[in-house]
Amino acid sequence: MRRLSTMTSRKAETQGSGKALRHRQTLIAWGFSLPFIIIFSMFMLLPLLSALYMSFTDITAHDLRTPFNVNFVGLQQYIALFKDPLFRHSLLVTGTFVIIGVPVTIIIALALAVALNKGMRHLNSFFRALFYAPVVASVVAVSVVWRYILQDDGLLNNVLKTIGIHGPAWLNDTHVALLALIIMTVWRNVGTSMIIFIAGLQGMSGQVEEAASIDGCNAWQRFIHITLPLLKPTLLLSLILVSVSYLQFFDESFVMTQGGPLNATLSASYYIYKKFGFGQYGMSSAASWVLFIIIALVSVLQFRVMRSDD
Repeated sequence: MRRLSTMTSRKAETQGSGKALRHRQTLIAWGFSLPFIIIFSMFMLLPLLSALYMSFTDITAHDLRTPFNVNFVGLQQYIALFKDPLFRHSLLVTGTFVIIGVPVTIIIALALAVALNKGMRHLNSFFRALFYAPVVASVVAVSVVWRYILQDDGLLNNVLKTIGIHGPAWLNDTHVALLALIIMTVWRNVGTSMIIFIAGLQGMSGQVEEAASIDGCNAWQRFIHITLPLLKPTLLLSLILVSVSYLQFFDESFVMTQGGPLNATLSASYYIYKKFGFGQYGMSSAASWVLFIIIALVSVLQFRVMRSDD
């Protein structure tokens, strides 16, 4: 009996010390997380909730001094938003930008990653840095270069002229202005997905491909039936990052074309910016939340589609 009571007391002490240790670890974890929580709450969560509140009011620039004395209008801002043909047009432009830009970016990035994953290490490092350089370059500097390339008498049209092709006014033609921005954006962002794909390829075991090669599979069959399925989580990550980025595209339209010509490159983000600049804060907040919901739905859909074969 004495031994049993001793064992029981030791077990209780062990459980008590274990609980104290877990409690201490929890406090330490919250202590490390607290700076992020404070910064996130101040600069992300609070503005997000403020925008949600403003989207249900008629707040304008004249109400900044008395933001709580505005009228609650319910869904009126959202109804007016979808009645605005310019907003619907901006969604169409954004959708076109995403539908064309995302697949092109992913395909080019994957092709570059596969090509650079093999071969000479030093040469591959040089090309990785070369393709990734546009990602870290300033969007203003990139835009200046591309405006020179795409202007009517710019580098691209001069090159086309040497082979007998009369190039269009890339940034002033409503039919090709959006295509010009897509080309620039793909060039600028393909390096990020390329690095992600290279990391995924280097994390794969080469034994499976080696076994398939011994069994008689050619390079294309190994890529389709082995590399791509193993690369699925990496592909999902890159797809979501690129899609979210392209759904919010703003810099290219703002710097290169200011939404023109004739609103041909007016993105949803640029529409929100213009409404905010006009002092229509309620309408701008409603448009922001519509874009936020679209981004969330697209991300969830991509998760469902990419995980449907698991």
